[in-house]
Amino acid sequence: MRPSLHRARPNREGHPDGPRSGPLFGSLRRAWPPTLAVDTSLPTWRGRAVRYVAIYLLMVVTLVIVRGATQHIRPDLRAAQVREAELTTQRDTLVLELQALENPQRLRSWAFANGMRRFTDADKVTQAIPPVPSVPAPVVPEHNLEVRTQWR
Repeated sequence: MRPSLHRARPNREGHPDGPRSGPLFGSLRRAWPPTLAVDTSLPTWRGRAVRYVAIYLLMVVTLVIVRGATQHIRPDLRAAQVREAELTTQRDTLVLELQALENPQRLRSWAFANGMRRFTDADKVTQAIPPVPSVPAPVVPEHNLEVRTQWR
């Protein structure tokens, strides 16, 4: 039967090789006693309980302070949402008014009311268009290009 791949094989000292092997962990292993005795006395547990209660009280005080400091954020956010809804409604109304004002028939009637005349009704003046003055062709200097090919 093959050994499983996820477990390290023990070395010659009986400790598994792997991520916790090497000179540092080997020296720690020799320093620790083979059986670790846990202190279960009343003063030890009382000290631990006092430390845990102090930590929890510190966390509660911190959370209460943070909640008090951020208490105004929610009403401000709701007011901003109401203002955004009002501005969106106002924008939609203005877009509709602009579309009504940009109507081609309305523009045409405004232009006629302000003195525009149709092209067919306007006075036309004809005039002969003079010919374009002739420009002499630019003189291009002759360039003699000599190419010499040499084969090797």
